[in-house]
Amino acid sequence: MFVKGEGCWLWDVENRKYLDFTAGIAVNALGHCDQEMSRIISQQAKTLVHTSNLYHNPWTGTLSKLIVEKTIAQGGMHTASKVFVCNSGSEANEAAIKFARKVGKIHDPSGEKYEILSFSNSFHGRTMGSLSATPNPKYQKPFSPMVPGFKYGTFNDISSIPSLVTSKTCGVMVEPIQGEGGVNVATPEFLSALRARCDEVNAVLIYDEIQCGLSRTGTLWAHQSLPRSAHPDILTTAKALGNGFPIAATMVSESVAEKIVTGDHGTTFGGNPLACRLAHYVFSRLSDPALQRSVLAKGEIFRRHFAELQQRYPDVVSEVRGRGLILGLQLSQDPAKVVQAARERGLLIITCGTNTLRFVPPLVVGEEEIEEGMAILKEAMEAAFGRQ
Repeated sequence: MFVKGEGCWLWDVENRKYLDFTAGIAVNALGHCDQEMSRIISQQAKTLVHTSNLYHNPWTGTLSKLIVEKTIAQGGMHTASKVFVCNSGSEANEAAIKFARKVGKIHDPSGEKYEILSFSNSFHGRTMGSLSATPNPKYQKPFSPMVPGFKYGTFNDISSIPSLVTSKTCGVMVEPIQGEGGVNVATPEFLSALRARCDEVNAVLIYDEIQCGLSRTGTLWAHQSLPRSAHPDILTTAKALGNGFPIAATMVSESVAEKIVTGDHGTTFGGNPLACRLAHYVFSRLSDPALQRSVLAKGEIFRRHFAELQQRYPDVVSEVRGRGLILGLQLSQDPAKVVQAARERGLLIITCGTNTLRFVPPLVVGEEEIEEGMAILKEAMEAAFGRQ
């Protein structure tokens, strides 16, 4: 039970100190209790917290403008035009699903263009629409039946795309890097093929960058390494956007935005001035090219240590996946003992996928902190698997 945080560190109720390589599941990109965030919360709470989205406030539009302009300037989604601000990743994906359905209705007034395609090992949320796009029996079975109209494909399987994306498809939802599913990286060829097929059948391409976006890969968005021809029509973001304060956003192209009218979708708390002012500060920090370069450099330090572990435990460590500071260490057996041993020694790490250790530390983590964490990880691996 944690009661205090500062930077990359947490303290529990017994005042034990832990190095945090989970960042609240890729949320606390600027670390815990950033001082400027605390100042902004205090100042804005004395000014205006909430009005509902019946009215304008200065910060919703300011934040939306910043997200769109920085995205285009840094080589991301070149068609970015408008932003819908909400409260969580699930809500951002619900908005994307609804927008795709509306676009489908306009392209085909018969109502037959309603199917949403998502992929194996994906995770898009736990509300009924986003859960229906998350083909994991563990999450879906207790709450079935799912929302109708969802189909599932195999991640990175290009050959199956023509048969999965058809005239009935209104939207395709995919993570450029799957977080919960095991830090699985989509190939550029796969994403380009999805884009091309969506264009052929007038379907909306949705990139869920809730975990892999906001400079976690060393670029503002994970899809920036792709050619413009593979950019999405809709992009969803959340997690790090508020650095722990609930806020999310669904960014859309003009061709999508022009089909959505006021009242099609809404949210009571979404776009409130406190959340938007905080997110404006956080986004400004995270979109800094100097921070992005540091993320790439720190990622290489992690990889160097992972390579040493792979040499020491060749039967246990089978693969290293990811980019920047979203990294997965694939093990051949259950990593639970490693997680426990690390925690007992003062390091917090989490798992994902099948037997994968996930490393998503704050993007402001220092090199000395990485070295300290890796020393603990090596001790934890030894405790779990013995000396090799």
